[in-house]
Amino acid sequence: MTDIAMIEAAARRLAGHARVTPLLSSPFLDQIAGRRVLVKAECLQATGSFKFRGGWSAVSVLPPQVRARGVLACSSGNHAQGVALAARLHGIPAVIVMPADAPAIKIGTTRALGAEVVLYDRATQDRDAIGAALAQARGLTLIRPYDEPQVIAGQGTAGLEIASQAAAEGVTSADVLVCCGGGGLSAGIALALDARAPGLRARPVEPQGFDDTARSLAAGEILRNPQPLGTICDAIVTPEPGRITFPILRRLCGPGLVVTDDQALDAMALAFTRLRIVLEPGGAVALAAALFLPQAVQGEAVIAVATGGNVDPALFARALARA
Repeated sequence: MTDIAMIEAAARRLAGHARVTPLLSSPFLDQIAGRRVLVKAECLQATGSFKFRGGWSAVSVLPPQVRARGVLACSSGNHAQGVALAARLHGIPAVIVMPADAPAIKIGTTRALGAEVVLYDRATQDRDAIGAALAQARGLTLIRPYDEPQVIAGQGTAGLEIASQAAAEGVTSADVLVCCGGGGLSAGIALALDARAPGLRARPVEPQGFDDTARSLAAGEILRNPQPLGTICDAIVTPEPGRITFPILRRLCGPGLVVTDDQALDAMALAFTRLRIVLEPGGAVALAAALFLPQAVQGEAVIAVATGGNVDPALFARALARA
């Protein structure tokens, strides 16, 4: 299982490959939230999201003879791009199973990174079954988007950076809000903070109607989302929390937070106008919670992880129109 030693080992393997993303701030955002807001800009990571961390961590640790056969991932886009780039940099094949309704920019970028993209219908087909069949037929190693110890370790390297950067900012006690799908990033950050900054507490954030993690944490058991579609936050829509990630979240995270699609759009607009960063809806929900749910957050400061910026131009324009 993932622990701090694995996260620190992943950080050593990522050195020189992943970017150390900045912790940004704006007095205007502080005013809205009623407290100091620090934004971890993972949208500036390689491939435009934190997912490169986990992709590189998982690919780089494979035995050379296994890695040479290639890797496979199932993803709506950000994990796809992270694994595709990691595979390209290692000089190995990558096959990515993606929903046909994923943003065109994510599908196109994944192909541009050299991966073979296999599309499926999210409403009627089982991506895991498709991926398992391809992996068996071609001898590929499946890299899961969140329920994979080395992926969690890679994502946890963002938590190591947050711990160091928050200390440099004089923040030793705060909620760290994390956009959450299956929980890989939330779990990795929670593990890193528990070991290196125990005064910082991870809090998963999800879109309304797809808050399986928040409901699961409240119930003490894994609960599923009632439907697979219906939010613009496609990057963080999963059926249920991961079997590996959920016990970590239950042990180390505070209660989950839930925001609306409109709040995510407003956060996207504010991130661009005040911080000059581009966020996709699923990458903006943590900032939305920091800004618009101040009563649910504890501490004089709040840290929001801006997890991704791979947004469709039309949707980004829709967000900016709200500014």
